[in-house]
Amino acid sequence: MIAPWALPSLPVVGDRRRFPVRRIFCVGRNYAAHTREMGGDPTREPPFFFMKPGEAIVADGGEVPFPLATKDLHHEVELVVALRTGGSNIPPAAAESHIFGYAVGIDLTRRDIQAIAKQRAWPWDAAKGFDHSAPCGAVQPVAEIGHPKRGTITLDVDGARRQEGDLAQMIWSVPEIIGHLSRLFTLQPGDLVFTGTPAGVGPVVAGNRLTAEAAGLPPLTVTVSATA
Repeated sequence: MIAPWALPSLPVVGDRRRFPVRRIFCVGRNYAAHTREMGGDPTREPPFFFMKPGEAIVADGGEVPFPLATKDLHHEVELVVALRTGGSNIPPAAAESHIFGYAVGIDLTRRDIQAIAKQRAWPWDAAKGFDHSAPCGAVQPVAEIGHPKRGTITLDVDGARRQEGDLAQMIWSVPEIIGHLSRLFTLQPGDLVFTGTPAGVGPVVAGNRLTAEAAGLPPLTVTVSATA
């Protein structure tokens, strides 16, 4: 028989219990500057989504082995929403009641594979959903921080600032994202939603140290190691 594998989870600030991760949904192009950076039009595109497996989580202080099959690994810092309850067709006005807390995460992307997928109209799974592609910090419960709607979001590589934006610059707000997403999927407790990245995405290599911060949430630091 196959032994059961460990359930992916994240630490919770102020609690010995951990947040169990079910699925990871990600929003594409949710900051106008990044949308333009990637060749899109922020005034015309509706929100779109892709997924990563729960096992792609890497907690604060962890290592990210440089992934196979790429020469162009990119960082994308994002606000992450952790859901405590789910549902379908959730009205944006009720969306915040489904949120357990928030964290800062990094959507790692095999950009060269993504570029080929875009050219050939292929799905993005191999570009986005690979092993260790979703570093995420500790979850801060809503009871402690509320619902951050503005605040600086940044990513540094080896101490040098690469990305800086403000949560207020998101095209689609968190409630709107949950509303759109719940019309496509029945959301579940334990789901994470990565909410998009500001401009400044760029490459990382083995040996780089990535530090992500957002709106006073616990920071996230991971190190890129050699290919496993």
